[in-house]
Amino acid sequence: MSAFIPADPDFGEELPAFRKSEEAIELLARRRSTAADYLADPGPSPDELDAILKIAARAPDHRRVTPFRFIVIEGDDRARAGDALRGAYAVSNPEATPERIEAEARRFARAPAVVAVVSRVAKHHRTPEWEQVLTVGAVCQNMLVAASAYGYAAQWLTEWYAFDPQVAAAFGLLETEDIQERFAGFVYLGSASADPKERARPDMSAITARFADVTPS
Repeated sequence: MSAFIPADPDFGEELPAFRKSEEAIELLARRRSTAADYLADPGPSPDELDAILKIAARAPDHRRVTPFRFIVIEGDDRARAGDALRGAYAVSNPEATPERIEAEARRFARAPAVVAVVSRVAKHHRTPEWEQVLTVGAVCQNMLVAASAYGYAAQWLTEWYAFDPQVAAAFGLLETEDIQERFAGFVYLGSASADPKERARPDMSAITARFADVTPS
């Protein structure tokens, strides 16, 4: 059975302001990441992955800057991308054993598909940098929710390689007068080999206030 792929709305088409859905509320209320070590085949099909990325990109984006892009790592590319991790880790950790270096090189092999989400900040755009970064975070969250809706488990990770300049260079990330690219993280996608357990959640009363009760600083 083929996956449901929604049609793209036409530019300028009137869209519903809301879409009441108990199923969506349930999905969001019980959304849970699955550790990359528990992701297995099958992963999303090409059509499903395209749809997941398209849904991820429908994030709030002030002035339509599109301050992000995707790099998909799947199939044999996982090993080739792992070569970049191997080299970077060996340079940064000269005391590491060969076994540890090889373990680092296999990180992308933990899931059938991995999407590197690249934050692409336009430095001189009138939309503040912080707003552009917030958009990228919303993109990653959209991707997790879309993956779940398509029946796949996912985890959004950074880990050391998201901050390593050698890895960034190997992935072609840019740093120019106008553009600053950084990894917002890597979203691992696949089928769960074990269901995750609920973790502790915030005490909502401790993080929610009414303005009437706010004390000026």
